[in-house]
Amino acid sequence: MPIKSRIRTVPHYPKQGIMFRDITTLLKDPVGFRITIHELANRYTGMKIDKITGIESRGFILGAPLAYLLGVGFVPIRKKGKLPAETIGHDYELEYGTDRIEMHTDAVSKGDKVLLVDDLIATGGTAFAGIRLLERAGATVIGCSFVIDLPELGGSDRLRGCHLQIDLPSGLGVGHHRSDAGRNGEPQSRGGRVFLNRHAHRECLKGRNAGLARFDGHMGVCLQ
Repeated sequence: MPIKSRIRTVPHYPKQGIMFRDITTLLKDPVGFRITIHELANRYTGMKIDKITGIESRGFILGAPLAYLLGVGFVPIRKKGKLPAETIGHDYELEYGTDRIEMHTDAVSKGDKVLLVDDLIATGGTAFAGIRLLERAGATVIGCSFVIDLPELGGSDRLRGCHLQIDLPSGLGVGHHRSDAGRNGEPQSRGGRVFLNRHAHRECLKGRNAGLARFDGHMGVCLQ
């Protein structure tokens, strides 16, 4: 069953000209939702993962059941001011200001291997911010998983510009990227999984952050 067929497109939301990909129609479908979570889980079964992090808010819906199936803990990455205890945050730029994401300081430990989950990759701004936040906290981001890729918003191209390939395996509309060094320090593909040189990944995050400033990646809205 193609997962894409269970995702509704809402035209002109949240503003004129935007084609919004609505996953609520997928979530309410018991078969489609189960296939989505199990497809993600099958890709990481047997891997060393300490925590799964989900970006507010749709990343919570996907990340929590995925963590349950993999038998690991779940960590929410939230918007500013939403968490009760001491937090660590990361600011990232929008066209007309900045946004901030936060997590608890005790959410991850140094050296934790973490998988970042969100519903879609649009411009990539929020995903890059989440990766930066986790790495600042001492975690190792082994990869990111998405259900939807919106190539027209440029996020996939920006990730490919970081020597990262985005795949939608089996026509299910499920994309993911894994970060790890290949044998010669170059990206490698193995069994549909793409491996990224971590030095190139860090340099990409430094060099490309400013280029993401004109997009709201979380909303999937092109502001340019």
